[in-house]
Amino acid sequence: MILTPGSTTEGINLVPLRDLIEVFQAPVQTVIVQVGGNLLVFAALGALLPIRSARFARLRMVALVAATASVTVEALQYGLDLHRVSSIDDVLLNTAGAVLAAIMTQRWHAAPTATPTAAGTVPR
Repeated sequence: MILTPGSTTEGINLVPLRDLIEVFQAPVQTVIVQVGGNLLVFAALGALLPIRSARFARLRMVALVAATASVTVEALQYGLDLHRVSSIDDVLLNTAGAVLAAIMTQRWHAAPTATPTAAGTVPR
């Protein structure tokens, strides 16, 4: 859905919150679809990445990975001329969704791996 061609509207918006203000002036259904959809785009990434690897158990690492992925998607939307608006607000919402999902799954995050001692045994 992210990389499917859109309507005739296209462009780029690098001013934070400009698109969100416009979205919140739309009908409730539009707000739910736009905001909810953007929050869910990388929610699975945010939920599962820290579970899979202790390296990503910190929220700032989840945010960094999600923001990088989101910027990549927005750049592809613009570069592939898909008639979609590439917006910084989408990046912010995608990243927020991933971080919120990581927060909700913190109890299942991977434990830090123990480093082997000089004798080759792993302390417990």
